Amino acid sequence: MSVLETKNLSKIYGGKGKGISVKALEDFNMSIKSGEFVGVMGPSGSGKTTLLNILATIDSPSSGEVLINGQNPYRLKEDDLAIFRRNNLGFIFQDFNLLDTLSVKENIILPLVLEEMNRKKIEEKLDSIASVLNIKEILNKRTYEISGGQQQRTACARALINDPAIILADEPTGNLDSKASFDLMSSLGKINREKNGTIVMVTHDAFAASFCNRIIMIKDGKFFTELVKKSNRQAFFNEILDALSLLGGGYNEVI
Repeated sequence: MSVLETKNLSKIYGGKGKGISVKALEDFNMSIKSGEFVGVMGPSGSGKTTLLNILATIDSPSSGEVLINGQNPYRLKEDDLAIFRRNNLGFIFQDFNLLDTLSVKENIILPLVLEEMNRKKIEEKLDSIASVLNIKEILNKRTYEISGGQQQRTACARALINDPAIILADEPTGNLDSKASFDLMSSLGKINREKNGTIVMVTHDAFAASFCNRIIMIKDGKFFTELVKKSNRQAFFNEILDALSLLGGGYNEVI
């Protein structure tokens, strides 16, 4: 069974007396199974960010369906949707979105504190995720005392701490240097392998995408092609670059 599925998903902005309409997504279908690490790529304006926003329940589709663990979140009432989002979705943003007034540990465990989980269970979950992400030594530091890469791994830990059904990542390496990007993507790969984490990542970065198991490419709001990793990461990286060149608009625009 798919943990995430879209059926004939479309999104139109504008129209209905508001002037020119823009079709950001058109009859877009995809299916993601539990434990997959999937990248979504495409040129600027291709619809990939719109897709992620709809999956995250930040934006609503004009037509079509989104199913997460077989349930359509857009049929839920507002209060029920908030609970559904908290229990099923983990978010990793380009800008980290950490709270400077809290320590690294406090940022990570915040979702569990809000759930009023008992202290022992919180400590167990914190120790587990901090070990996987290699951030145990910085747990008592403030966010402004650590590097950008460490901040992003902290944000990852916060997204993962409540064991969401799906982790949604929006350009997670966008503000990181090459070493920090490698460390982050290696950590996400480890989470995918060791914790069976289901990850959907929107990225422009072919290097980051090469850590995925599968790439879905979008062009003009429609499915363009799909790549599946068959061998090593370097070979997959080259395959991604070749596919991106076919999307049009020039190499620099796409990457």
